[in-house]
Amino acid sequence: MASIKRALISVSDKTGVVEIAKGLEALGAEILSTGGTAKALREAGVKVTDVAAYTGSPEILDGRVKTLHPKIHGGLLGRRSVPAHVEQMQQHNIGPIDVVVVNLYPFEATIAKPNCHFDDAIENIDIGGPSMLRSAAKNHEDVLVLVDPADYGRVLDALKGNTVTRSLRRELAMKVFQHTARYDSVIAGYLEKQVQGGEVKFPKVLSLQFELAEILRYGENPHQQGAFYRELNSNEPSVSRGKILHGKAMSYNNFLDANSALELAKEYDECAVAIIKHNNPCGVALGGTPVEAYVKARETDPVSAFGGVIAFNRPVDLAAAKEITSTFVEVVIAPGFADDALAELKRKKDLRLLDVGPLTKVKQEGYDLKKLVGGLIVQDRDLGTLTDLRALQVPTVRKPTDEEYAACAFAWKVCKHVKSNAIIYAKPGQTVGIGAGQMSRVDSVKLAAMKAQMPIKGCVMASDAFFPFRDGLDAAAQVGITAVIQPGGSIRDAEVIKAADEHGLAMVLTGMRHFRH
Repeated sequence: MASIKRALISVSDKTGVVEIAKGLEALGAEILSTGGTAKALREAGVKVTDVAAYTGSPEILDGRVKTLHPKIHGGLLGRRSVPAHVEQMQQHNIGPIDVVVVNLYPFEATIAKPNCHFDDAIENIDIGGPSMLRSAAKNHEDVLVLVDPADYGRVLDALKGNTVTRSLRRELAMKVFQHTARYDSVIAGYLEKQVQGGEVKFPKVLSLQFELAEILRYGENPHQQGAFYRELNSNEPSVSRGKILHGKAMSYNNFLDANSALELAKEYDECAVAIIKHNNPCGVALGGTPVEAYVKARETDPVSAFGGVIAFNRPVDLAAAKEITSTFVEVVIAPGFADDALAELKRKKDLRLLDVGPLTKVKQEGYDLKKLVGGLIVQDRDLGTLTDLRALQVPTVRKPTDEEYAACAFAWKVCKHVKSNAIIYAKPGQTVGIGAGQMSRVDSVKLAAMKAQMPIKGCVMASDAFFPFRDGLDAAAQVGITAVIQPGGSIRDAEVIKAADEHGLAMVLTGMRHFRH
């Protein structure tokens, strides 16, 4: 590689900047810089030439124009292998710039501040930085461009060892355009909010920013390829932010089931466990301890729980770990594992253990996305909750007992996480039967009864949507349910309520539906 004659360094994030500047200086490079970066480098003992001195043009317009000059962009864009370019550069006294180290004004951090003023946001839109990055990245055959401090060390090593490859140059250029694309999309999103006068739920152009976390062995099936992407800047406790502590690599289906299990367990303030199989709950329970909750959840459907995915909303202790290792389990998700529990679980060499960290209460937001061929359907996440069932309408003659209210509150949270048509039989703190994904609601009622491994008599029934006919109530009453929680809203509500009264059932109407397709 040709010697490094000149490097331009101008960064907002000063992480590692002194080290790379000293490294480039040691390789013989003249260091060009501006403003705060130049000051920081000089204080660290690096010899710096101000860009204004180099170009012969002062910074103007309150610093808005610093590097937008032919001596800068000519030095970046001039192709060393093209004689006409070299001749023109010499003619205009433009020296080549071989390395660019630039990161951008913190626009995203600025607009995240409470009461950020519009003028402050605008002044944190970087112009010179993206321009230099794009120029350098376009001419990456001749210019090494660094936008990520994580790359400083390996690039210095490559320069020192004379091992800079075309592949490395292209990779660094790729990272620049990925970075500037995200930067521009954040700015566009912010300005759209200003134009619309507030939060924009569905922007004109939906820009989604996810980073590749890992390539999966395959997708839903072995003939499909798969990958896992992590959403940038999400801080909600989640499977996506979890840490794999042990076991085989997570599969596509593992991620789906683990996410469903954790989101269900997170519904409860009490100690809770959710067991998921094929993206449907096969058991959910509350308990005084993790092991009690797990055993109760497994009792709902022990056959389906075999090979399932388990989520705890409390750290896993040794007692729970021993119970888990007594059978075959695919994945365990929890906000932590006791040391002795971890040792016990690691005896199962293939068991995947995922630590999602403390389940701190943060604002839940974001989209639910479903891909169509040639399109995308987008909606809010279903974060609907009921805080006081006793404030809801009870249209039946008999009112729910305290125990029935407790069972209904528990079952309604489960209902939201079961594929529609969804029917849940439950007692307080424990599912008894789950009917999921049937094409008719009455079939889900019958399936929940068929799946039940414990007595149904005295249980409540939760339905994710209204009953279109009374047959669902009739079938549930035959197996012994005593109360129902459902949205209501059918044109045959009167018929359904009459059926409940005939069977002596209490009924709570939520006015909220939880379809999950």
